[in-house]
Amino acid sequence: ITFLIFAFLANIIVTSMLLLGGAATVEALTGVNYELASFLIPWGVILYTSAGGLKATFMASYLHTMIIFAVLITMITIVYIQVYSSDQIYDFLNQTVSYSSEECQVLFSTDGTVESSFYYDDNNKKQYACGAVPNNNSGSYLTMLSADGLMFGIINIVGNFGTVFVDQSYWQSAIAARPESAAKGYLLGGICWFAIPFSLATSLGLASTALMLPISSSEAGNGLVPPAVADHLLGEAGSALILIMLFMAIVSTGSAESIAVSSLVAYDIYREYINPEATGAKILWVSRVVIVLFGIFMGLFSIALNAMGLNLGWVYLFMGVVIGSAVIPLWNMMTWSKASGTGAVIAAWSGLVLALIGWLVGAKIQGESVTVATLGTNEVMLSGNLIAIFSSGIIHYIYSKFIDPQDYDFSTLNENIHLVEQDLSGLGEQQQDRKVLRHAKRWIARRGYLLTFVKIIVWPILSIPAGVFTKPFFAFWVLLSIAWGFGAAITISILPLFESQDEIGKVCSGMLNYILRKKVEETYAEEEPAAPAKTLEEEEPVPQAAKALEEDEPVKEVEPATPSGDEAA
Repeated sequence: ITFLIFAFLANIIVTSMLLLGGAATVEALTGVNYELASFLIPWGVILYTSAGGLKATFMASYLHTMIIFAVLITMITIVYIQVYSSDQIYDFLNQTVSYSSEECQVLFSTDGTVESSFYYDDNNKKQYACGAVPNNNSGSYLTMLSADGLMFGIINIVGNFGTVFVDQSYWQSAIAARPESAAKGYLLGGICWFAIPFSLATSLGLASTALMLPISSSEAGNGLVPPAVADHLLGEAGSALILIMLFMAIVSTGSAESIAVSSLVAYDIYREYINPEATGAKILWVSRVVIVLFGIFMGLFSIALNAMGLNLGWVYLFMGVVIGSAVIPLWNMMTWSKASGTGAVIAAWSGLVLALIGWLVGAKIQGESVTVATLGTNEVMLSGNLIAIFSSGIIHYIYSKFIDPQDYDFSTLNENIHLVEQDLSGLGEQQQDRKVLRHAKRWIARRGYLLTFVKIIVWPILSIPAGVFTKPFFAFWVLLSIAWGFGAAITISILPLFESQDEIGKVCSGMLNYILRKKVEETYAEEEPAAPAKTLEEEEPVPQAAKALEEDEPVKEVEPATPSGDEAA
């Protein structure tokens, strides 16, 4: 029950972020009312997800991801190749941080005076990208030495650990795929996904700051930076591209989250506690009902979050506080034979409570009052995230080591997995071969640890000696982001087709055979002459029994002939 609740929390948080950012972008680009957009967006997910299920999600995710990366490389090309260059963006960024506070107030004002400036908000904090960056090396954007960047990076890692471990959509996708495909797919998927924050931020993110577009901090928190830059560079075409990209992302991720929630309700609640003998058809019906109800609930919930003043950025930072405490207990339960199940439950809830307390106390200490603004600062969110993940890990280790040590035999795990109607489709000998599974585990473990070490430790460390980037170093950084974006787009578009060429060939062959057979049947039907109508004399005689029935006469019984010996034999 405990981790079922955490799974629901993860699904709700991820879907909330989709709707908060999506509705804000739709309102900014089209003028559609925010509440109406929040309620209508989920229906794009509900319609095809409830009809197609997990297979539709896989197919749609592939097509949507291709479109997303097509827009991504288009934006990279426009910013750094067609309209500007890395040197120009570099100069613009240096110009942005060179302005004084007074100059920034004049630039962001209604009539060119300090008195009419809207540069600062009601709390006397600057709202726009102008002037030196606090807590950055030399106040520059062109550096990895950033206190706020470091805090955001740690928060990002904790929160995304939570989604990967707790979100059911990751688990069901891994279970549905072949072991060797799941291992390679998740590793390549992580590498390709990195192009979204890396390449998109390097292009549209830096362009918004370099061009000093009037995007406030609250608008940036709502995810409006990409649409603002695209609209500035391409006009209506840019707005349309971002809307398409946004819709693809929402539908792709939203469908996975909807399927995840429906699976949890149908299998872990309905089948486990309500109807243990439920058939596959009954479970499918429950899943479809849950998808519709979840979509309606999330539309209303996102409206409520917006009414409370919470935006996409705030919820993203808060994610780790809520679900971070489930990460290490789940990790231990999957990899450590001495892990205690009771200890995992205690650790998860204790970590959540401690994280919320630390988060609230931090806001009170730093801001002197607990408000949405003080709760959303990087320092306060960082404290909540770190308390959540580390306190739960410590509690679970102590409980499992000294209070309730176990000795679980992982070889018995399969015995406790009950299939619906014992459906073993897709589970061939290779999928159940322990040698194949162990090989896949070793393959992903080695490469996963190495990639994590390189991206989290090595890459930032190698960037630190550069201090404030020079123009050649920044040009190399931009080149790397462009190469990463194009490489990810090519990989994610072509590799699935290559790996599925046999299945695609069979489908295409079957379709072709069906079409050709149908044409042949139509040809034969046209060539075969129609039989002439029979005259009354040519008609077959009506059987005696049928004739008698028509004339209301009794039917004469016919004695059966006695077979001869040879006939009987």
